[in-house]
Amino acid sequence: MEQITPWLLSGLGLVILLLAGDSLVRGAVNLSLRLGVPALIVSLTIVAFGTSAPELLISIQAILDDAPGLALGNVVGSNTANVLLVLGVPALLATMHTSECETRKTYNFMICASVLFIALAFRGVFDWIAACVLLFALLIVLGDAFREAHGHRKACANVTAEDEDVEGADPDLPLWRILLFLALGLIGLPLGADLLVDNATIIAKTYGVSDTVIGLTLVAIGTSLPELATTTMAALRRQADVAVGNVIGSNMFNLLAIIGVASLVGPISVDPEFLRVDLWVMLGASVLLVPFVYMRQDITRLWGVLLTALYAGYLALLLT
Repeated sequence: MEQITPWLLSGLGLVILLLAGDSLVRGAVNLSLRLGVPALIVSLTIVAFGTSAPELLISIQAILDDAPGLALGNVVGSNTANVLLVLGVPALLATMHTSECETRKTYNFMICASVLFIALAFRGVFDWIAACVLLFALLIVLGDAFREAHGHRKACANVTAEDEDVEGADPDLPLWRILLFLALGLIGLPLGADLLVDNATIIAKTYGVSDTVIGLTLVAIGTSLPELATTTMAALRRQADVAVGNVIGSNMFNLLAIIGVASLVGPISVDPEFLRVDLWVMLGASVLLVPFVYMRQDITRLWGVLLTALYAGYLALLLT
C-alpha cells in the first residue's frame, strides 16, 4: 500500500491542478469581461496564462523542493507531447484540415523560441540572465499579438462584445460565483502542484528514476491533458485552426513564460542528457509541423498513427 500511495496522491494532485486551472480561467475571464476588458484581450492574456498555470506552479514548486530537473523536464516533455501526442491522438479520431489554416507567423515564433531556449540551455543553467532574455522574447510575441488584435478590432468595429466567443464566458454568472471560481483556482493550484511534485519525486527515488525522467513522462503527459482535451474537441468539430493554434501557443508560453518566471525563483541546472537528446527531440517534433504549416497538408489518420508511434518510441527510450 505504501508503494501505491504516492501514485494515488500524484493522480489526486493532477486532478486538483486541472480542476483548479479550469476554475481560475472561468473566474478570471468572467471578472475581466464584467470589468469591461475586451474579450479578445482576455483570450490572449488571462486564458493563456490560466491554462498554463499548472505547468508554472509545478515548475516553481519543483525548484522550491530542490528538484529542478522536474521543472525543466515538465516543460521540455510537455512541448514534445503537445506535438506528437496532442496532435497525434485527435488525428486518429478525425482528420484535421490544417490545409485551411494560416499559422506560419506564429509557427515561426515558436521555432525561434525553441532555438533561443536551446541556445540558453547550453549555458548549463537557466538563471536570472536567461529569465530576462526569455521574458523579453515573450514581451515581443505578446506585443505582436496585441498589435494584430488591435488591427483586427478596428477592422471589425461592428462586432460587439456579445458576439465574441471566449471560452468560459457567461454573461449571467453572478459575482459571488466568479469570486468562488477565483478562490478555488488560487487555492487549488498550489495545493495540486505541491501534491504532484512531492509524490512524483518520491516515485522517482523509489524506482531509481531521476526526477528529470519523471518530469519528461508522468508530469509532462499530465499537464498536457488540457491541451489534449481541447485539441480532440477541436478535431471533432473540424476546427483545425484551434487545434494547431492551441499547440503552437502552448509551446511558446511553456518555453518563454514558465521557465522565464521559474528561473527568477531559483536557478535551474541543465542535465547533460537534455543537451544530448531531449532538447533535440523537442525541436525535431516542432519541425514535424512543417508539412502542415507550410505545405498545407491535412493531419490525416495516417499522420496520427505516425505521430503517436513516435511519441510511444520516445517514451520507451526514456524509460529504458
